[in-house]
Amino acid sequence: MRLRFLSFTILLCGLLSVAQAQPTYSREVSRIIQEKCQICHRPNDIAPFTLMNFQDAQTWAEDIKRVVEEKIMPPWKPVAGHGEFRDSYALSDEERQAIVSWVNAGSPEGDAADLPEPRVQTGEWQLGPPNQILEMKETYTPPRGRDVYRCFVVSNPFDDAAYVSAVDVLPGSRQIVHHVILYIDEKNQAQALDEKEEGPGYTCFGGPGFDISISSMLGGWAPGTLPRHLPDGIAVQIPKGARLVMQVHYYPVGRTAEDQTRVGLYFSQSSARKRLVYFPVLNQRFEIPAGNANYEVKANFVIPPLFDSNIVQIFPHMHVLGRQIKVEYQIPRSETKPLVYIDNWDFNWQGFYTYKQIDTVPAFTDIRLSCVFDNSTNNPRNPSNPVKPVRWGEGTEDEMCLAFIGVTLERENLIDLIRFEPGRNNNLR
Repeated sequence: MRLRFLSFTILLCGLLSVAQAQPTYSREVSRIIQEKCQICHRPNDIAPFTLMNFQDAQTWAEDIKRVVEEKIMPPWKPVAGHGEFRDSYALSDEERQAIVSWVNAGSPEGDAADLPEPRVQTGEWQLGPPNQILEMKETYTPPRGRDVYRCFVVSNPFDDAAYVSAVDVLPGSRQIVHHVILYIDEKNQAQALDEKEEGPGYTCFGGPGFDISISSMLGGWAPGTLPRHLPDGIAVQIPKGARLVMQVHYYPVGRTAEDQTRVGLYFSQSSARKRLVYFPVLNQRFEIPAGNANYEVKANFVIPPLFDSNIVQIFPHMHVLGRQIKVEYQIPRSETKPLVYIDNWDFNWQGFYTYKQIDTVPAFTDIRLSCVFDNSTNNPRNPSNPVKPVRWGEGTEDEMCLAFIGVTLERENLIDLIRFEPGRNNNLR
């Protein structure tokens, strides 16, 4: 009798152990989805469906399993070990396996008492209500065609210097907005450009049309970009008397639409001790041969004398032929260190990546960029049929090999000494 009781006890404990090990939605999966998925899979955001509760997750369980197993979702692109970033929504191996095991077990709900507190809903703005919202003064409908670049003055001169910790951009028409760049117009030159042309804004293919420096870019948006706050004590400065100009790249192929893109500014809540500025690393002199499936383009940027820098953020960028992009740096007489590596580039998922640890690099540090393109017929994203040679250009069917490096400078008084002219400050290889 005792032996039977002991066997039963062991069996019961084993079953309870298995039950406890089996992931449920309430205990494990809800937490993973809340942290890694709901940033996009929420009402009125870019994802095609919501994942806000068990019913949502159960409905899409098989699809979730497939995209998780194939590492399509979540679409966190940087490869681990090539820079460690804040706000990562990549899945760990354990999280990935928990989701797969949950679906394989029939997607059990579990005990509702195990659910976490719901994620705070922020509405249409990812970071909650902005401190200031700017928008195009009136709607604009671009003419149907390939590529349209339009600049819009979206603010009056700032009465005092402002320090921006984060920027969010809400395209008015995601179907035709290719990307958005926000420029700081310190000399108020854009207003005159706007007044010379009829209709909203002015044509600005290739640049905003006024003088810019390394401190002229406030931020931007490309497909997949999520807004994030800069580290405490770091902000982008909008000088007193400056205006903001929004450059919108439209791609209204086959159809057009009415657009009125908005910008949300989040001002720094702490004392901004350091100003963030951007070094561009780019190569504008390349040609990708038609049919070449593995064509590499390289560029580098050597940090100028006296411009000792702290690397805070990076924004890598290519168009649809891009397959891989890598950025690394080498301090003189030291080993090469990685900044970012994306081995499966997707134009629809781009972003500003902020480092967990800020690296300090002295003048003469060599920042190196490598881009690999597939201009073959085997590339399903190739927009040309038949394929053709592709060069650097602002158009959607052109290509870019570019990375913006967000830095703070040890000597901030030198910031305004570098005026940015594309290609001028780059040493191309």
